[in-house]
Amino acid sequence: MRGRIVGRIARLLLGAVLLLTVLTGCGEGSPRVVFTTGFAEDELFRIGSVSCTVPEFMVYLTNTQNQYEQVYGDRIWQVEYEGETLEDNVKETVLAKIAQIKTMYLLARDRGVALDEEEKDRVGQAARTYFDSLSQQEAEILGVDCDLIEGLYREYAMAQKIYRQIVADINPEISDDEARTITVEHILLRTYAVDGAGNRVEYSPERKAQVYGKAQEILAQAREEGQDFLELAARFSEDEQVTYSFRKGEMDPDFEEAACELGAGEISQVVETRSGYHIIKCITAFDREETDANKIRIVEERRNEAFGREYDAFVETLARTLNEDLWGQMELIRDPEVTTASFFQVFQQAFPDETF
Repeated sequence: MRGRIVGRIARLLLGAVLLLTVLTGCGEGSPRVVFTTGFAEDELFRIGSVSCTVPEFMVYLTNTQNQYEQVYGDRIWQVEYEGETLEDNVKETVLAKIAQIKTMYLLARDRGVALDEEEKDRVGQAARTYFDSLSQQEAEILGVDCDLIEGLYREYAMAQKIYRQIVADINPEISDDEARTITVEHILLRTYAVDGAGNRVEYSPERKAQVYGKAQEILAQAREEGQDFLELAARFSEDEQVTYSFRKGEMDPDFEEAACELGAGEISQVVETRSGYHIIKCITAFDREETDANKIRIVEERRNEAFGREYDAFVETLARTLNEDLWGQMELIRDPEVTTASFFQVFQQAFPDETF
C-alpha cells in the first residue's frame, strides 16, 4: 500500500471508530448489519461472504507493529493521545486496512475480475518467499501456514486489480494553472470579533472603515523600498500564520484571485474577504517541479474519488459483523523472537508497479 490508504475508498472503514461502527452497526446508515453470535472459534469479523480470522489479522498487525518498532523502538507503545494508546490506534487502523482489502476483493469478484495465471504465479511465489522468511516459532505464534499467506496476497492482488480497472479511463488533463502551488505571505486585519459564547460579531461600518484605513497605511509601509514584510506581519497581522502555500480552489476565492494575479515579490492592494482585510505578498508564483508533482496528485485524487463512489455504494450492500468478544482479546505480540516486518514489502516486490 506504500504507506497510504485511499481516503475516499476507505471512508466507511478506515477510521477506527467508524470502522467499528460499520462492523457492529452501532451507528445510523447500516441497514445490512447482522447481529449474530455464530462465529467460528478464530473468526474476527465477516464482511459479506468473507471472513477475517485471528491469524490473518495478526499477520497484518505484527508486521505493522514491527515496522513501527524498527523506526521508533518498542517504547513507542507507551505513547497516549487523548486517552487512547498508540497500540489501540494501530490495532484499529490495521482492522480497517484488512477490512478494506477484503471488501475490495469482494467487489472484484462481484465485477467478474480474476487474476490471470501469471498473477497467480506471482502471488504464490510471494507467499512462499514471505512464509520462508518466518522462523518456525514465528509461524507457530502467528498460527499461519503458506496457504493462509497466499490467500492474503491473493485478496491483496485482487483489490489492486479492481481498483486499476475502475480508474483505468480516468486520466484528466490538468493545466499548469490548476496544478500550480502559490506561496504568499500576508497581513490580516480582522473585521469581526468573537464574543464570550464563541459567536462571531461583525464590526460596525464605522469600525470597518477605520480598519480599512489602517490597512492602507500598512500597505504603504509594505511597499516602501527595503521594508521587511515579515516584520510588518509580526507587528500588525491578526493571523498567527503568515505564510500560505496553496493550490487553486483551496483558499477564499477573493484572496486566491488577488494572489494569483501577483508575480514573485509583488504586493497586492488591500483585499477584503470574510476574515477581514489582507495585504498579500507573492513569494513564489510558479514552480515547475511542484506543479508537475501536483498534477500527479490531482489525477490520483480524481481516481480515488471515482473509485470511492463505487466502493461506498458496494459496501452498503454488504452485511458485516464484528466478533466483539474476540476483538477485545487482540493485542500486540510481546516476543523478541517475533520480528517479521516484510509482509507488505514482499508483496510490493512481487507487484512493483501496482498501487491503489
